[in-house]
Amino acid sequence: MPCAQFGSGSGVSAGSIAARLSALGLSVRVEEHPRHTSVEAEVPGEPSAELWREVLDVVAEADQFGLLAASLNGRTLWAVVRRTVPSTGDVGGPSRQR
Repeated sequence: MPCAQFGSGSGVSAGSIAARLSALGLSVRVEEHPRHTSVEAEVPGEPSAELWREVLDVVAEADQFGLLAASLNGRTLWAVVRRTVPSTGDVGGPSRQR
């Protein structure tokens, strides 16, 4: 499974990635997870080189992305956007000190 990984902090949201992939005509699914949000898009038939470039421009903004080829014509593009981790002072929630 090909995969690219980039550093977090890009400021991009999974919602904007999903919206842009959908605008390119792809069927998109978004799943929320505790530490990240994943976006999956079905890649139909034989997309043009131009569509591949546009799709790669979109997913390159994610923290990770890849392509899963399930059969000769079945391909699923995926992207992961990590959630922001709170600073150590915020981990426990509001302070209970008075």
